[in-house]
Amino acid sequence: MTPGMPVGVSIEKVVKRFGGLAAVDGVSLEIEPGELFFLLGPSGCGKTTLLRCIAGFHRPDEGRIRLGGTDITEAPPHLRDTGMVFQSYALWPHMTVRENVAFGLEMRKLSRAEVRRRADEALAQVRMADRATHRPAQLSGGQQQRVALARALVVHPKCLLLDEPLSNLDAKLRIEMRSEIRRICKEAGLTAIYVTHDQKEAMSIADRLAILNNGRVEQCGRPNDVYQRPANRFVAGFIGETNFLEGRVASRSGAGGRIETACGPLDAADAGGAAEGASVTLALRPEALHLAPAADGSSAPNALSGDVVETAYLGEVVQQQVRLRAAAGSPAPPPFRVFELRPTVVARDGRAEPAVLSIAPADVVVLSR
Repeated sequence: MTPGMPVGVSIEKVVKRFGGLAAVDGVSLEIEPGELFFLLGPSGCGKTTLLRCIAGFHRPDEGRIRLGGTDITEAPPHLRDTGMVFQSYALWPHMTVRENVAFGLEMRKLSRAEVRRRADEALAQVRMADRATHRPAQLSGGQQQRVALARALVVHPKCLLLDEPLSNLDAKLRIEMRSEIRRICKEAGLTAIYVTHDQKEAMSIADRLAILNNGRVEQCGRPNDVYQRPANRFVAGFIGETNFLEGRVASRSGAGGRIETACGPLDAADAGGAAEGASVTLALRPEALHLAPAADGSSAPNALSGDVVETAYLGEVVQQQVRLRAAAGSPAPPPFRVFELRPTVVARDGRAEPAVLSIAPADVVVLSR
């Protein structure tokens, strides 16, 4: 086939069981044509099993999978018009780079000239044309991953499937390859489904993502929406870092409300539909929190008293550990984590420093229990 318009992928109530345990438990997703879509979640959440169902390596026990409107649920892998990039690269060590990329085309009985043309075209796409005659052992990890990507692209798939493709690379290479994978997918006009447990990887290049847990979708949306408005405590705790504070809705005003906590009241611009009197959990992102010396921070919005008990310099940010002061008879929450570029309160020599912690009402995320 020749490259054409990108197609969408429809996953409808898919269930896959192993020995009675549902690794994928009724997942439904609509992936748009040309979208770079991530399946994100902790180990064992079902993301790789779902990807392998799409690839045809597992057959769902229930549900349907459609590619561009065509039902491929029962189709064998080689008839699905999908290309797979594996975590381990899976390159043949005795073959050259060009031979590795051409292997799938040779199985399709194309002419030698067509195989050579398309293999070189795919290598050019991933910027590896100058390594065509090298063998895998002569390449770096990042270069081997580019070859694996070219091998998937050369068959002109309607959908590209990537199973943790960067997990074997060092941190610097992973960052470089993120943008390269996005560039390649967008230039090729591909629909791509990408599995990872690395939230930064997903947040940096995904068009949309689905957070999976115990075989089910917890939330689906654009990275910034999922980060700023997590659907529940699991998502809030998995995506990025956050601090949790238990509370009760004391009053409502429009979409917002005042939340009473053991450490003091906090106003939320969006109370998440929680009714007055309801018990809720607040999710407060470390970078949304602000610290000021106790002497001059009382006028800040949503101010809570506490003590900076630890300061750690992490390079790009300073991480502060803040112990909030709770009302008499109430247990204090675990120390809060605060990220700052230029701290105004610093714990020195193990001595706690009194401070006021504050947060804008728009950054207070209210989660129903």
